[in-house]
Amino acid sequence: MTADVRKETLGFQTEAKQLLHLMIHSLYSNKEIFLRELISNASDAIDKLRFAALADSSLLEGGPELQIQVDVTSSKKLHTVTISDNGIGMNRDEVIENLGTIAKSGTAAFLENLTGDQKKDSQLIGQFGVGFYSAFIVAERVEVHTRKAGEAADQGVLWESHGEAEFSIESRPKETRGTSITLFLKKDCQEFADDWRVRSVIKKYSDHISVPVMMAKPPAPAEDGEKPDKDAPVEYQAINAATALWTRGRSDVKDEEYKEFYKHVSHDFQDPLTWSHNRVEGKLEYTSLLYLPQKAPFDMWNREMNRGLKLYVQRTFIMDDAEQFLPMYLRFVKGVVDSNDLSLNVSREILQQDPAVESMRSALTKRVLDMLAKLAKGKGDDYATFWKEFGQVLKEGPAEDMANKEKIAKLLRFSTTHTDQETQDQSLEDYVSRMQEKQDKIYYVVAESFKTAKHSPHLEVFRKKGIEVLLLSDRVDDWLMNHLQEFDGKQFQDIARGALDLGAETEEEKAEQEKLAKESEALVERLGKVLESKVAEVRATNRLTDSATCLVVGDHDMGAQMRRIMEAAGQPVPESKPILEINPAHPLVKMLDQEADEDRFADLGNILFDQANLAEGGQLDDPAAYVSKLNKLLLEMSGNR
Repeated sequence: MTADVRKETLGFQTEAKQLLHLMIHSLYSNKEIFLRELISNASDAIDKLRFAALADSSLLEGGPELQIQVDVTSSKKLHTVTISDNGIGMNRDEVIENLGTIAKSGTAAFLENLTGDQKKDSQLIGQFGVGFYSAFIVAERVEVHTRKAGEAADQGVLWESHGEAEFSIESRPKETRGTSITLFLKKDCQEFADDWRVRSVIKKYSDHISVPVMMAKPPAPAEDGEKPDKDAPVEYQAINAATALWTRGRSDVKDEEYKEFYKHVSHDFQDPLTWSHNRVEGKLEYTSLLYLPQKAPFDMWNREMNRGLKLYVQRTFIMDDAEQFLPMYLRFVKGVVDSNDLSLNVSREILQQDPAVESMRSALTKRVLDMLAKLAKGKGDDYATFWKEFGQVLKEGPAEDMANKEKIAKLLRFSTTHTDQETQDQSLEDYVSRMQEKQDKIYYVVAESFKTAKHSPHLEVFRKKGIEVLLLSDRVDDWLMNHLQEFDGKQFQDIARGALDLGAETEEEKAEQEKLAKESEALVERLGKVLESKVAEVRATNRLTDSATCLVVGDHDMGAQMRRIMEAAGQPVPESKPILEINPAHPLVKMLDQEADEDRFADLGNILFDQANLAEGGQLDDPAAYVSKLNKLLLEMSGNR
């Protein structure tokens, strides 16, 4: 195969240029983070070679043990740091793809969220993770010399950039596989050309890396004032523990080590909320180290991205993002699972068919739910942080995981009329503990927004009687309640669906309701004819105290919120009409009942229907007609006909 000797100058992808601008202007408050990122990338490259070599041992090229090497150079004219690995390496196309673009979903959303506030933006970058580009925090120029394992020495590639608009790429022979990254340091970053400074950073951030990170041994002190022998061969030594952290006992691992390992596996810049390190022995043998992040990534709602654990088999890396070990609704969990019961040539397809995987998935799912329960019980503030970021994802759980529905339900948090606050901080156990003596249902209302839910006319009788209602406004809520159905033996009841049932009614209340229905029969029939194309039926109600009307969904019809979501997504929805309930005691309804002019009665009836629709957060089919009818009514009331 003939080497491509072309030297090309290419432009960075737009998003990469914007990100590089932030790097160069020192967005990070802690510059030494670049070393952790580059060593982490080198470790990943070695893991990928190990996995590829399972199928093709020739990729190892009979080379030395897998390792990372860090060298520093410091002179009057030159200050550099070089990070080298003998991992999988890259070919020319891969270099352009990996170093010229940011091939990660969520980039656009990340850039849109930048505020210009350096402190806030550094937190955003922490959520995003930028790996290689962090080199430009300290370097004015970066060279990457790489060759893909298994290719000829003349297939090496040299990439170079000053971190501005362009980079160059050319062929450059490389005898050994892998990648070397040389950073030519900025004047104010030359501290990183100091051997001891670099050693301390590596010990701090990368002690957990499972491959040795090698640096040259410091020269031995000369005897009797003699100068050190400059021609003596350089000896290298490992400066990290080089032991997979999850293989150590929990008592042997410090909290700081757990936190740094999380940053390695997740490419996050913030500490995790909590973690669980567990070794299982018996019929199945495996070790897991699971983390809960503080912040959700930008692509959290892409259900095909950003999920899964790092899978190792007998301490050999197999794959990133092994999604088979946790259900979709726990896709925010990061970490490692290392099994002794899977074969080294396992693939994603084989994982789907392996009974051991299903057993591990069940156990790991319960472990995550137990982590969350422990966090909720012992560290309420941390759980509030978790819920704010991942609550909507966890709400997918009851529909996806019937076996753990009860555990998930205990972890859910809601807004309710008890606090009337938008913050979702009330559990179902809290709700049940406050239920009235004869109350046998958990009541809820679903709306397009919290304000719409809070001011729903359906709440009026509940507020009057002091009965608490869950206020639901997340897009997933209607779907959640369709699958949750009950908690602690109490059925859930949508207060905007079907006939109102507040439990045991007094004889006086029953008599009042019957009287109300009888007195309203003529009005209900008359209004039903006017609105027959819009409503399934009209009926008198006792659920309203302040409002004239409200819309109710039939017992077996799709909820209004779910209908809006499906329509917005272009999905077909079954045809159905709402039920219009009227409050006969309301002045507007009384006025309507006394109206003799049929045209005016029709206008008033349509206005009340449209108002009920608006109160539910719905949209009018003909807003102009509504405005025209309302203006006409206002003019008539003012005497200007």
